[in-house]
Amino acid sequence: MVVLAPGQGYTLPMPTIALPHTDLFYAPFLPADARQTLVLIHGAGSSHLTWPGALRRLPQTAVYALDLPGHGRSTAPGRQTVGEYAQDVIQFIQALELENVVVLGHSMGGAIAQQIGLAPPPGVVGLVLLGTGARLRVAPTFTEGIQADFAATVDLLNQFYWGTQPDPDLITANRRSMLNCPPEVMLNDFLACAQFDVRDRLTEIALPTLVISSGHDQMTPARFGHFLAEHLPQAEFALIEEAGHMMMLEFPERVAQLVQEFLAKRRGA
Repeated sequence: MVVLAPGQGYTLPMPTIALPHTDLFYAPFLPADARQTLVLIHGAGSSHLTWPGALRRLPQTAVYALDLPGHGRSTAPGRQTVGEYAQDVIQFIQALELENVVVLGHSMGGAIAQQIGLAPPPGVVGLVLLGTGARLRVAPTFTEGIQADFAATVDLLNQFYWGTQPDPDLITANRRSMLNCPPEVMLNDFLACAQFDVRDRLTEIALPTLVISSGHDQMTPARFGHFLAEHLPQAEFALIEEAGHMMMLEFPERVAQLVQEFLAKRRGA
């Protein structure tokens, strides 16, 4: 038995859970005083490694960082649509019987979070949408490039992912992580993003929502976030001006602070 002092947290061994489509890997952080739950959903071609420690270890919050099917340590295959990925996340939440859940998604993960928000399962009480939009445009340069020269396209994507002063070490680590994703999985992720469009359904998402955008995001510009915040019934908006698409890696403490403040409001609701 492990005895914890009040407020002390611990990380379980990295487990997997058998879902209908995949054996899904997740990295949990479970503070002894957790009062709510945060589920982290990464973007296209990524994994749970995209989340910095500042977001994976929040006070009074049980945090679960997932590897979507076909990504990281979760079993193949990946999925063809955002809706299918959303179903996997819902099954994960239900299988672990999670309560008081806020779903946080980045980029494609933000699309998945919106899809969940259209018909949230019991226990999901809020959303955080990070660097995403109600519609996700994808340049043919990326989908064609993944098929023609995967490594070169990963390099190209990393030219679009960062803000004004990117850290070379972050770029190197992110490139390494992306290259670990099977090319067919990344391709299908981008194709799923290209099909995603819930602009006409945003008023159906009644959950309290925090939208965070970046001033130098070349993949999902800040106007995408403004559109979300203007059309979601219960949304608040924050802008990190200096950041690019990978804002949580460039400015982890600032993103974590915004998320923590949003969660604190939900605790007090």
